[in-house]
This record gives sequence, C-alpha cells and structure tokens, in this order.
Amino acid sequence: MLSGWSWIIYAVPIALSTYSCTDEQLKACGHITPESSVLAIGSQFIAFCTLNETCIDLFKQNASHIIWKSKATEIPEEKYTVINQTTSSVTLNVSSSFESPLTCSFRVYGQIEQTLHGIFFTLGLPPDKPEYLTCIVYNDDNLTCTWNPGRPTFLPTNFTLKHQWAEERHNWSMKINRLLYKKSQRNQISRSTGKHPDCIPVGVNNSCTILEPHFQFFVDTWIWVEAENALGKARSDSLTVDPVNIVKPNPPVIEKVISRPELPYALKIVWENPLDKTVMDLKYNIRYKASSSMNWAKVPEEDTATYRNSFTLQDLKPYTEYVISLRCRNKNGSGYWSDWSKEKSTVTPETKPIKGPDLWRKIGDFSQGNRHVLLKWKKLEHSNANGVIKGYTVAILKKRPPVLTFDTTETNYTVNLTKDACTVMLTAHNKAGTSPASVLTIPAMGFKELPSVTNITTFVKDNQLWVEWTAPNESDVKRYVIEWHTNSNSTIEWLQESSRSRCTFLQGNIMPLKRYRISIYPLYRDGHGRGRSIEAYLKQGPPTEGPSVSTRKVGKNEAVLTWSQIPVNYQNGFIRNYTLFYKPNNGNESSVTIDESRTEYTLTPLSGNTQYMVRMKAYTDSGGTDGPDFTFTTLKFANGEIEAIVVPVCLVFLFTTLFGALACFYKRALIKKYIWPNVPDPSKSNIGQWSPQIPTRNFNSKNQPYPEGSFPDVSVVEITADDKKSFSEQDIKALDPLKKEKSTSEGHSSGIGGSSCMSSPRQSVSDSDESESAQTTSSTVQYSTVVLSGYRDQQPPAAQTFARSESTQPLLDSEERPEESPAPESLPGGDSAVQSNQYFKQNCSQAETIAGELDVEHPRQDLHPINEEDLVKLNQLQASDQSFQFSGVWPVENQLEVSERDIVHTNPEGHVGMKLESTVLNAAANEEPKCYLPQTVRQGGYMPQ
Repeated sequence: MLSGWSWIIYAVPIALSTYSCTDEQLKACGHITPESSVLAIGSQFIAFCTLNETCIDLFKQNASHIIWKSKATEIPEEKYTVINQTTSSVTLNVSSSFESPLTCSFRVYGQIEQTLHGIFFTLGLPPDKPEYLTCIVYNDDNLTCTWNPGRPTFLPTNFTLKHQWAEERHNWSMKINRLLYKKSQRNQISRSTGKHPDCIPVGVNNSCTILEPHFQFFVDTWIWVEAENALGKARSDSLTVDPVNIVKPNPPVIEKVISRPELPYALKIVWENPLDKTVMDLKYNIRYKASSSMNWAKVPEEDTATYRNSFTLQDLKPYTEYVISLRCRNKNGSGYWSDWSKEKSTVTPETKPIKGPDLWRKIGDFSQGNRHVLLKWKKLEHSNANGVIKGYTVAILKKRPPVLTFDTTETNYTVNLTKDACTVMLTAHNKAGTSPASVLTIPAMGFKELPSVTNITTFVKDNQLWVEWTAPNESDVKRYVIEWHTNSNSTIEWLQESSRSRCTFLQGNIMPLKRYRISIYPLYRDGHGRGRSIEAYLKQGPPTEGPSVSTRKVGKNEAVLTWSQIPVNYQNGFIRNYTLFYKPNNGNESSVTIDESRTEYTLTPLSGNTQYMVRMKAYTDSGGTDGPDFTFTTLKFANGEIEAIVVPVCLVFLFTTLFGALACFYKRALIKKYIWPNVPDPSKSNIGQWSPQIPTRNFNSKNQPYPEGSFPDVSVVEITADDKKSFSEQDIKALDPLKKEKSTSEGHSSGIGGSSCMSSPRQSVSDSDESESAQTTSSTVQYSTVVLSGYRDQQPPAAQTFARSESTQPLLDSEERPEESPAPESLPGGDSAVQSNQYFKQNCSQAETIAGELDVEHPRQDLHPINEEDLVKLNQLQASDQSFQFSGVWPVENQLEVSERDIVHTNPEGHVGMKLESTVLNAAANEEPKCYLPQTVRQGGYMPQ
C-alpha cells in the first residue's frame, strides 16, 4: 500500500497526464455518448464511454477497466458491456430515484480512481393527450375553452389552443349574416385561409380565452389543443362548433318594479336584455318570493318564452315585500342559461284584512250583579292583515239594546257583563278597509258546558311541540281554542284552529326543560265546551336538583324517611321514579326503587345502633340527579324494649322488697336474735363469785363508786412457774373453785359489751340517763382486770377490787403485736427460761406509768414458798385460762412488757414464789372495800344493767 507522500507523488503526474496537449487544447481521455440532457421516467437508457488510445497507452488501461457511477453510487458490473478495447456501455432503467450525474472512470495503477467523463440529465415524462375540451362564448365578447392537461410531466410543457374555420362552410349567405351582426372593422379580417392566431395560456395549462374579433358567429370552427415538451408532443381531438350555439348571455338588468294601488295583488318588472334580438332571440326565467320566505316561486317558462323586456307578476299577497330575479338564454335552447340577475325587492299595495282577529275571553267571578270579563285577541298575521292595522272595534250585543261599542288599539279589553248571555264582535281596520267580524258567545251563568274533546296526546316533531285530540261527536264545532302556559308563568298563550283541525303545534318561544299545561276548548255556536288539559315538555332532561331526605321516625331496625316533591321548575321532565341509596357505616351500599307518587318510605331492615348515610336520586326520561346526603343513627333499643326490661326488674325489686319486709315482720324474733342480740344484765353476773373471800356488795348504779375523775388503779396478777411439778395437788385443788367461777363468768361476760381487757370493742347499750355514752361506745376499748387475793398465809390487800376501764386510748404496739414482745429472761435457778403468761392487764392508757409507780410507792412483799398442792392448782388454772376469756377476749399474754423482777422471785430454797401487787390511788386509800362488780369509772361510760 502506498504511503501518504507516495499518493501525492503519483497523483500529480496522473492528474496531469489524463489530458494530452494537442494544438494547445486539452483533450479528455474518455467521452460519454449520447449526451442526452432529458430522460423519460420508465424508459431504458444506454450510455457509451469511449477511451482515447493515448490514454490507453499511457495508463495501460482499456474499456474493461471502466467503472460506471450514478452520482456517488457505483452501478453493478452486470449492467456493463465491453464492446471493444476502447468502448464500454451501461444499460439503465430510468426511475424517479435515478440521480445525476452519470460518470465513467478507471483506477490508475489499481489504486487512484480517475473520472474520465460525465453527463448531467433531467428526468420527466412526455405530455399526455389533452382531453375533455369544451368552449363557451360569454355573451359576444370572448370564446373561452378549457381542457384536462393530463398527468404532471416534471418538465416545462407548452399548451396551445388552436382554431380554424371549416372551408366548406364559407359562403356568401354566411357573409351577409355576419355583415348584419359584426361591426365594420371586423370585416377587415382575411377569410381566404380561414386560419387565426393561436391562443397560448398565461399562468395556467388548462384554459385559454380567444377574444373577439378572432371568432365568428354562424361559422363552424375547428378547435383543438396541442401540448409539447422535451420528450414529445400531444394533440387533443378537434371540436367543431358554431360559436353562436355555445353562448352564455350576460344576466339581464332589472331596471324597476312597479306596484299600483288598484292592483294590490300584482307587480310589473322591467329589465334590459344583454343581447339584441337581431343577434340572438332570448327566452327568460323569472323567480320571486316573499322576503320572509326561503322558497322561490317561478313563473312558468311558456309565459316568458319570447323576447321581451317586462313582465307582470300576479296572485301576490297584498302589503307583502317581494324579492324578484330573472335570467335568459338562447330561445332555441342551445348554449347556456345566464347567471341570475341582481335581486330587486318591493312591497305590494295594501288592502283590507281578509279575516278578523282570533278572539277569546277570561271570565271572572260573579260579584255585585256583574261578571268581570277580559276579552283578548291575537294580532292579525301579516298575510291576513293586508296592511298596517290602525285599530280594533269591539261590539257587545245583548238581548236588550243598546249595543255596546268600544274602539281600542290594544289587544285586550275588560268589560263588566251581567249574568245573561251576550255576543261579542271584533273587527280590525287598516287604511284600505275593515276586516270581517270575529264572533264569540259569552254564555249565561249556570250554562251547562258542551261536550269536550277526548284522547289528548302530545309529541315532538321537527323541534316543535305538537298536540293532538279527537273531536267531539257533535258536528257543529266552529273552531278550537288551544291554551298553554308554564307553571312558573301566569301568562296564558293561546291560538285558534279551524273545526277541521285535529292537531297543531304550539307557536312562539317554546323552551325545553319547561313543563307546559295545554288545554283545549271546542267552540260551538252557543258557547264553548268543557276544557281538557294535558302536561308536556318539548325536551326533557335530568332534574336540576335531587330530593332532600329527612327522617320522620327512627327505630332500632327501621327508619321512616320523608322527602318533598322537587319543584316543577327544577324537575326538567316528568319524574318517573326515585331510587333510594343507603349505606351503613363501614358497609356496602344498597338501593331500593320507589314509585314517583310517594313522599315517604319505611326503610327496613336496619341494624340497631348503626349510623346510616342515605341519598335519593330522582329520574326522568333523560336521566337522574342525586340529592344531598343525609345521615342518621338507628336506636340501640327498639320502642318498648327498655320498658320490657325496666318494668320486670322494678316488679322483681318491688316484690323482693315486699317479701323481705313481710319476712322481717314475721321473723323479727329470729332476726333480732342474730342481728340485735339481747345484752345480758351485768347486775346478774356471777363474776363476783371469783373471789369468795370478798363479799359481794350491792350498790346502786347511779351512785358512783369513785368520785369524778378519781378511780382505783388496776392491779395485775401474774403467775410464773418454771415447772408444773412444783405445784402440789393440794394447791391445784385449791384453784378449782376459782376455775369454776371463771368458767361460769365466761358465759356472762359477753353481756358486758366487751368489758374484758382482751375483748374486741363492741357497741354497748347505755341507759336513758347516759345517752351521751352511746355515741362514743363504738370507739371505746374496754378492759377488765381480776384482782386475786393472796395465797394461803399471804394477807390480801386492804382493798381488792374488780375494776372496769373505759379507756379510749388505742392499744400499745406490744398489745396489738404480741409477737414483737421481748421474751422474758430465764428465771434464776431454773434450767430454762419460761415465758411469762399474762392473764390480766392493767389500764391500757396508764400501763407503763402504773408499773413504775408500783416499784416506787409499794415495796415488794416477801414471797412465800409454794407447795406442790398450790402448784397443781396453779397449773390447772393456767391450762383452763387458755380457753377462759370474757366474751370477745383475746389472749393477753405477751401484750404488756413487765420487768422480770416484778414477776418471779426465787428464794434460796429454790421454791418459786408468786408476787401479788395491789395499788390504789391515794384518793381512795381510805375508802371501804369495793365489790367485784365492774363500775363506771369515767364520765361518758356506761353501767351494765
């Protein structure tokens, strides 16, 4: 392969060597023939490329090395033909995609392509034969011919209109006719050859106009068209025609239209003809119409088949504006009709009205001997008025004279008439005369109405609302009155129809979506028949608004819904039905169809205590419209359901209360026994038998044993033993009476009202003199303490008492929680410590204080040895003491912490001793011994009875 510089080195001498210099001229190495510049699309084209022998020798190339190209596209080699060493040809099928230029070339040294020669060409088509040649002579001014030029050629194509006289028809008779018609200068045309200049179209290729004097009437002329371009020539068929037979005259010009008062039904037209009769005999078409009409009326052709310049139109309507136009053509029927002339209009004269106005009435109520009657009539239509109506005359004829006459320019008149029948006559007049009278009979009061029409129906046709009826059986109906009005407008429109009519359409501005009420009255000679009515729409549509739903009554499983009829102005049609849509909250929507006549509906079944959303849709023949949504909630209980629950419950409660009251009444003793037991009489208590050594003392409960604010202190008896065997059987037996007394008093202690120091607080009953104590007893903690006498040889205290405490002080912690009390220390001289058992408790509010005072004020008494008999009795007493409690008493052991030295002392001999302490207040030291019966010691307490 050659490098870049090698290409330049070889290319320059090759480019210079492709031309040889001979006689100082450059000559190409090759040449293409033929050098055609135009190629026909669809044809086959063969081109030849011939090489110079000089180039063959110089480049060592021949015709077999030639390459053909269409523009930049190489043509396939199978289309090449090598004719000899110097000539190569190519065969091409010319199409619209074939591109210029066409070149031949070869490659120098097998690498550089060198173009030898090229030609440029244009593609196109030869002209088609012109067809459909027609010619028209417009009046006598020019001859215009048109033709079909055929398909596009894509090349400049020339069309030429040619014409020539027929030689055999040249004769002197024709010359004479032409001399009569043509002007003198037209005779200067040479007719020896019968040839005329060609007509070449300008700007078009399908028509050409030959101006006068290059054509002649009454001479047959040959006319044809020629088309020519670079690819060929074509000629149309010849048309032979006499120009006088292809004339289209200019339209006539209407000069004036004449109307005469004595001829109100006629108009005279005067016009100017486009051609003189000597040139062409013409005939005419005349048309006319009322200005308000869309349809033309024509004069029969036989009435205008001769040459003229005026014509009189007849049978026209008086006082009507007419529009008139006409045209003309050759009388023999050859040639063409001229265009219609410019329209001319005028008004026919007036004449008297041909009929009276349509008359109707509206009769009011009878009051004060008169009837208020409104007479109303229609304006005469233009076709019946025959002029301008100047006024109306109303005449009222009664059974008795005079005749009432009124003149007015209005279309209504109000008159007061009696109850008798009368006849109303109405006439209209213009400047030409008076119309016939319209007659209407006003029947007398109580007049029986005559038969009415039947089978009234309505329909829509051609966007008009028609009404149809069946006539009454009576044949003396004079005419019919049709009334109509909308429900929203009180103005009543009406019209009259003849007795032969069975249907008519409502005139005026009939609007869609409006409901019209139509009434028909037959009119007889003696009065009118009963009116029949019907409602109709010109066009229906969906309602403007839907009905609004509300609830009249709501239950648990049903709801009574009500709605109002949609106003007629918003219905836009006849309501055919309602559809009620209802949907529970978070549920599916359901619907029900309801008749259009209903305004209430019971919706069932529904779910209780559920919110529902409802809406109603009203339907006409053209669709429906939804009303607003409405929401309601059903009741949780149905009507009477609450009463069904409450009444039985109340009855049960009532009967239960009644039976309970009866039971309490009849079982009051049993109830009192368990709920309000009798409180035992403390005065009958045998608690005093606990200490037989001290006689019982009777006293009056009202005599206080102690002065106000002074009461004996409480003594505590505590027994401590380290061994049951220390007591002798004799000692135990000695305690049996005490045990028995304790057991006996146990049954009565409950009657004291919880007077034991260990008992629970109970409400006690006081006497009538101590009512104040009853209010505080429930919060009072009462204690009782038994004070025993000394054993055997011990001397009892000077005053031994059984005292009752009314203390309201709460229990001490050691009393409420005995498990927290500290265990006493082991007794000296024993093997193990024995827990101290406390059977009695001193006054709870002063327990610790009194214990201290005992140690200070009262010296200890010497302990005496306890023999085995005493020990046995003590053990028995201790054992029985676990079950022996006053009524409501709980164990008092471990409830009050007592010093060990105050409880047990051991003598040197090893005997266990029991200590008995008795302390009294100084204020009562000298008093006589008290009884064992519990006494009231505080103000506000009570004395058991």
